[in-house]
Amino acid sequence: MNRAINPDTGKYERIPILDMGPYLAGVSGAREQLASEIQHVQENIGFSIFINHGVDVDLLDGAYAAFKKFFALPLEEKLKFTIDDTSLGYMPIRSTVYVTSVINKNTKKDLNETLTMARERPDDHPAVLERRRFHGPNRWPDIDGFRDAIIAYQETIEAMGYNLLPLYALALDKPADFFDPFFTDPIMWSRNAYYPPVKAEDNQFGIAPHCDHSFLSMLPLAEEPGLQVLDGDGNWMWPDPVENGIVVNTGEFLNRWSNGRFLPTPHRVVPPKHDRYSIATFFNPDSETSSEALDTCVSADNPPKFETTTMQAYVEHYIDSNYLRSAGGTQDND
Repeated sequence: MNRAINPDTGKYERIPILDMGPYLAGVSGAREQLASEIQHVQENIGFSIFINHGVDVDLLDGAYAAFKKFFALPLEEKLKFTIDDTSLGYMPIRSTVYVTSVINKNTKKDLNETLTMARERPDDHPAVLERRRFHGPNRWPDIDGFRDAIIAYQETIEAMGYNLLPLYALALDKPADFFDPFFTDPIMWSRNAYYPPVKAEDNQFGIAPHCDHSFLSMLPLAEEPGLQVLDGDGNWMWPDPVENGIVVNTGEFLNRWSNGRFLPTPHRVVPPKHDRYSIATFFNPDSETSSEALDTCVSADNPPKFETTTMQAYVEHYIDSNYLRSAGGTQDND
């Protein structure tokens, strides 16, 4: 990890690489060491690339193949899955403008197609029956093996999320099992995107500069580059092309929960030179989880900085603010 830090300035000049292997293998002291590294990363840059993370790469490849088949369908077929009142489904190109960004005045519609999907739940799950946003039901295209491939990947990336929870708890000076009661039915959903190699206008992006809404975001590094991360000096960094690496970053909800201690670093996707596909998974706590600042992150000299909200309310506010009406948000389409 230290190779990412400039020894003269003490600042990150590359996105740090963190190794989960010893921790997952149960090596003595590895959990505490990795938690300490995460603490430093999240307090200073908010982004890292994990290796030896336990995610089955074959299942990831299967998910990529499934989504490529979906995005290759004729537009009229994809529009049958247009995003609905659950905030799940298909959005054609130019469906989002990230107006909540605090580091760039985003005015141009983003150049990507997206299929959003929730963590799969049974049809009789209470949240599915009430059509609670980001909970389901998913709608499955008639593509051979699509459903099985996506659910298999959901399960392996969710396992990574759960493996990260003890590390993040320790990094926030809480007991290792602190987050367990808040993740009994997590709002885990994915933004599965296709970025075509199209010419952008000035101040137009694949995805404009923004911070994620989430507790944590997990993004396997795509074969085609495009992701850039803003450092503390205002420079845009490219992640190193780490084989099978998964980018993990703090979202705005964890930033609130940690009273600003863990950073939600701005990032963007520039239009690629070739077709680019990505699978971003947002790993969030249960719907009614409060963002009230953790006691380890407040003091007499550092009182709470944010209004308290719930996970469900926050993600709904975020999507409503940044998505066009045709994509399930509240922005005018014009």
